[in-house]
Amino acid sequence: MHLSSKPINIIIVDDSTDNLEVIKQVLERPGVNILTSDSPVEVLDICITAEISIALIDVKMPVMSGYDLLNQLKANPQTENVVVILMTGFSMSADEVFLGLNSGAVDYLFKPLDMHIINAKVNSLLTMIHYQRDIEQKNKELEYFQSDLYQAVEEAKRGKIIKENFLANMSHEIRTPLNAIVGITNLLKTSGLNPIQHKMMELMEFSSTALLGIVNDILESFQIDAGKIILKPESMDIAGLFKTVGDTMRPLAAEKGLLLDYEIDTAVPAFIRADPLRVKQVLMNLINNAIKFTPKGRIDLSLKVATVSSTHAVLAFSVKDSGLGIPQSAINKIFERFEQIEDKTWQKFGGTGLGLSIVKRLVELMGGKIEVESELNTGTTFSFTSSFELAGHGVTDEEDQLRASFNTLSDLTDMMVLLVEDNKINQFVAVRMLQNWNVKVDVAENGLEALHMLKINNYDLVLMDTHMPVMNGIEATRKIRTEMPEHKRKIPIISFSASVIEHEKKEAMDAGVNDFLEKPFQPGILHEKLRRLTGS
Repeated sequence: MHLSSKPINIIIVDDSTDNLEVIKQVLERPGVNILTSDSPVEVLDICITAEISIALIDVKMPVMSGYDLLNQLKANPQTENVVVILMTGFSMSADEVFLGLNSGAVDYLFKPLDMHIINAKVNSLLTMIHYQRDIEQKNKELEYFQSDLYQAVEEAKRGKIIKENFLANMSHEIRTPLNAIVGITNLLKTSGLNPIQHKMMELMEFSSTALLGIVNDILESFQIDAGKIILKPESMDIAGLFKTVGDTMRPLAAEKGLLLDYEIDTAVPAFIRADPLRVKQVLMNLINNAIKFTPKGRIDLSLKVATVSSTHAVLAFSVKDSGLGIPQSAINKIFERFEQIEDKTWQKFGGTGLGLSIVKRLVELMGGKIEVESELNTGTTFSFTSSFELAGHGVTDEEDQLRASFNTLSDLTDMMVLLVEDNKINQFVAVRMLQNWNVKVDVAENGLEALHMLKINNYDLVLMDTHMPVMNGIEATRKIRTEMPEHKRKIPIISFSASVIEHEKKEAMDAGVNDFLEKPFQPGILHEKLRRLTGS
């Protein structure tokens, strides 16, 4: 029952039965139950069992005075909230009035009783009790709501953890065989193939890269949703990065017979502070999209300065193509996840519907804004602007340097590496890759076996997989750093994993690894890390 609809119980206590009857008749009304008693000693029990809300108590009664009954009610936790009005004669002194009010009474009624005043005071108390009950009811509803909300939050947290673990596992399970495909492709490309076989390898490489792109898009979308994407600004040469991206994508455009060119404003600052990985990711997504939807013609890239101050520059990036264009009815939807243009002309190009969604959210993370202008059968221009802090110097793009040196990787003769990997195919790929550089390799299939081999052999570096049975790579790394002999505790360890969830990387770094390598990886990146960590 809702509290506000529950009857309010009132008790009248007076040794005069005539007074009891008169007052009861005056106070009777719908929604109110009137109880009477001429014996104050029984009133406490009545108040408890009948859940009395208001008590009108005569002060002068035999056996127990109204003051004593008032004190008794206020001393009991079950009746301390009963609203008490004392009834007495006009001859009462100020000290006696103070005594009653100080003991917890809310008011006095003076005899001879004025029934209009009794009615008015009781009405005001009834209104107050209704308000109190409404508040109590709302507090209870709020408690239920808070309880439901807490339960919903906990369920959401559990769901988030389950989702994250699922994606981590799926990432590992997909990337592990994909790493083998990419690795074998790289090995076969250097094995003296005939032209037909070389073309087959190129197709395999293209397909594996496309599959990796889909996996990355799904994980990237989840990480943005979960707030796991954190920008890592650093001093960088933005014009150099823009030029590198354009040069890197030009051959892909040329394969379709497209001309790709770029223009860089001479006023672009030498160095800015930005996250080069994310800027490059946005640009490459937009350029890939332009190449995909442009059957013939050209793609023009531009980097211009919108505004500049002594500390910041607003840069404008644009990717313009001469492709199919986008219907006006679809422009507002293209940045939504899983949205694709509902037309067979565009659907034949495929895609997950995640790329532009990720681009938009990355641009917004950079504090920027992305816009699109398009005309059917004429082309589309994607442009985004963002404000960047000016910087005094820059860093080189390590990954681009590595890719440029893939075909000129030096020998790493006399290097001893312990490979800790449970997947037989990935063992084969990694061993052959290392042996191509004249690296001596031993293989352990789990962390426990690796610890045993480290105790009896000396290695220059450990290449440690993260997910393994018996003992995983993170636990094995901790034991190497804490339980091995002193001269072996500092051995360089590269943790490599098919899972790219950020907390797993952090866990590996906290355990003591020197570097982290994501599967699938390019040979040049592994080569550089081996060379740098061993000083070769």
